[in-house]
Amino acid sequence: MKKVRYAVVGTGWISQIAFMPGIPQTGNSEMTAIVSGNRANAEALAKFYGIEHIYGYEQYDDMLKSGHVDAVYIALPNSMHADYTIRAARAGIHALVEKPLAVTVAECEAMIAAADKAGVWLMTAYRLHSEPGTIEAMDIIRRGEIGEPRLFSSVFSFPVKSGNHRLKAEHWGGPLQDIGVYCVNAVRHLFSAEPTEAIAAIDRPPGDPRFAEVEETVSATLRFPGGRLGHFVASFGGDDIDQYRVVGTEGQIEVSPGFRLDRAIKLTVTRGGQTVERAFPQYDQFSGQAAYFSDCILKGQRPEPDGGDGLADVAIMRAIEEAALTGRPQPIRLAPRERHPSADMARRFPVVERRLML
Repeated sequence: MKKVRYAVVGTGWISQIAFMPGIPQTGNSEMTAIVSGNRANAEALAKFYGIEHIYGYEQYDDMLKSGHVDAVYIALPNSMHADYTIRAARAGIHALVEKPLAVTVAECEAMIAAADKAGVWLMTAYRLHSEPGTIEAMDIIRRGEIGEPRLFSSVFSFPVKSGNHRLKAEHWGGPLQDIGVYCVNAVRHLFSAEPTEAIAAIDRPPGDPRFAEVEETVSATLRFPGGRLGHFVASFGGDDIDQYRVVGTEGQIEVSPGFRLDRAIKLTVTRGGQTVERAFPQYDQFSGQAAYFSDCILKGQRPEPDGGDGLADVAIMRAIEEAALTGRPQPIRLAPRERHPSADMARRFPVVERRLML
């Protein structure tokens, strides 16, 4: 079977704990290169996973021209996504880019334009779009099992330690961009619609050095066509919680945990006073994500969570920021999406235990 050859660009926590361990079992993907600013770590990871080629960031363009790779997985700070993606596209290399896709709508547009011009695929790394439990939650709503969906609510929180890169303003860090993006993306696809307005508030407690550059908590309400509302709270200071709920005219569904990659998803559906719980096995979400993207590359099919999906979330998050800063509702103007996660995108791989953390 032909395999898509990936270069791992950025060998930080998410690459080490999730992407690199997940690749070997996909069957259609392999890692052939590492691009890193830490040579010692890169050499250790390359030896552990049997990766032949190692490059520094200053050698990135040489790597793209080397003929060693078909695609890049970009796990760099948010502020670097656009540059490295556009350079890959110009070299004819597909790109799987961690979220948020970029730091501005203009950057997202440039990334999409570069990929389209080069005829390569750009996919925003929404691993949950290939997670079976998440897709089933969307299908339950689409089948009308809770009536017409009216309300979405979510709380996603965990305490972040000092020194974490998520707390750096220079890379557009903060709870909205790091975990609130999951809530934004979820409500858009659960409602199968784009929001039209954002209302928001943020809080940064005085005296906590962790939040010298970014806020601790963001609370946002998104207005959707038909009078539907989506509300979420994302926080780097609260206790560990990860769930969302959709309330319809005839029932409701709760997904808990809803977003974390290290836990099995459980659905609780209530209708007519009767509650049914369904627990899914824990799948390796990064294996599933990579296998799906590689399938798209091998079959010449545009991935569903494409650059446009990432752009929509960036536009919404920027509107949320502006609403919080000004205290005024902010309009959102996005074209409706033609595609949403579907059952054919689901991939089922067991959780990988073999990994190297440096």
